[in-house]
Amino acid sequence: MLQKAFAVCLALLCLDAAAQLPAVATRNGLPTLAPVIERVAPAVVNIAVLVRSPEEQNPLLRDPFFRRFFGLQAPQPQLSAGSGVIVDAKNGYVITNHHVIRDASEVAVTLKDNRRFPARLVGSDAGTDIALLRIGAENLAEAKFGDSDALAVGDFVVAIGNPFGIGQTVTSGIVSALGRSGLSPEGYEDFIQTDAAINPGNSGGALINLRGELIGINSAILGPAGGNVGIGFAVPANMARAVMQQIARFGEVRRGRLGIQMQDLPGRDGAAIAQIQPDSPAAKAGLRTGDIVTAVNGRPVRGAAELRAQLGVIPVGESVEMRVQRGAEQRSIRARIGELEARSAGGGETLAQLAGASLRNAERAGVRGKERVVLVAAVEAGTPAFQAGLRPGDLIIAVNRSRVTSIAALGKALTGSEAAALNVVRGDFLLTIPLR
Repeated sequence: MLQKAFAVCLALLCLDAAAQLPAVATRNGLPTLAPVIERVAPAVVNIAVLVRSPEEQNPLLRDPFFRRFFGLQAPQPQLSAGSGVIVDAKNGYVITNHHVIRDASEVAVTLKDNRRFPARLVGSDAGTDIALLRIGAENLAEAKFGDSDALAVGDFVVAIGNPFGIGQTVTSGIVSALGRSGLSPEGYEDFIQTDAAINPGNSGGALINLRGELIGINSAILGPAGGNVGIGFAVPANMARAVMQQIARFGEVRRGRLGIQMQDLPGRDGAAIAQIQPDSPAAKAGLRTGDIVTAVNGRPVRGAAELRAQLGVIPVGESVEMRVQRGAEQRSIRARIGELEARSAGGGETLAQLAGASLRNAERAGVRGKERVVLVAAVEAGTPAFQAGLRPGDLIIAVNRSRVTSIAALGKALTGSEAAALNVVRGDFLLTIPLR
């Protein structure tokens, strides 16, 4: 009798859960996601990338006489693969990951119907790992954006991509966690974590809900040798769309500053303002040290990383409304995202390791007194420094996390370093820029 009652209760719970799910189609009396996949899959593409080999960057190895004398083979370009999602059929816009097309000399997009097109890079943003490509093609399918802010842990999701280059593959799972950060040092992280299988080659592919709406761009996995162990990450669709709009308009993401430093709050949601720079947009808006930011433009803030991620995709000049807790009082404060502090670009010096960048010794003011840093006064487009990710106004404070306080110290730190990474302050954010 007890077993029978338990069985009835379990059945009722299952019926109640099923009633809360989006309507799922059936085929031959069995539930299926096939209609959703058939609608979205044509918008997911394979991306083939031709990357110059490191040897091609060496002028000696490009010299045929040098190679012949030492019996060396000519440098060969390397081919890699990833995925992408068509999000604007009219303009031919394809979203993918920055790391998929990084250092690419050529990019080709292959559709599900096997049509193949050369792609032009519109722009890319290393901080959010989003890149925007454009193809000249007609009769394209496109994925419709969903609201990634509406996701909850436990929601069903489907990942579509091209793992290991074997062809389009569909996997399913649930949202395992939201607001994940700490996977890279860029500082603009707000990842969706899922147990839907994401493998190498899935990067840039679609993460969709059961309505077929695009709610994420698959980006990263954690696992031995890069293999799937049920921990995958995707860039939320709302962030990807904001980055795409800026890239389509400006060719890059134009980040500004509020002039704050923030920190997590143990045991609760929100981000505490630890410091405010004098005469900054934050100071002029009336923010104070100790304020706790709980929402930005109506979107909840769970921690400092999420606050950085939300502010990092708001263009310069736009206003941002923050819900702030000050003591026992709740306030709404509106601030305007300011431009990065203007600094004179005259008298710049150059370093061979950062070709294309004009550098100056400078001081960083307003947070912990005066700190000597290296200012990137100017960067020529298309140069190695520009391609690495340096931009005018960046402040180089360290190399491989070791402080540098002058151009001479920077050059010394970069000399002989095989795997150097610059620690850079850009506006309110601390970035790590790897050099090759």
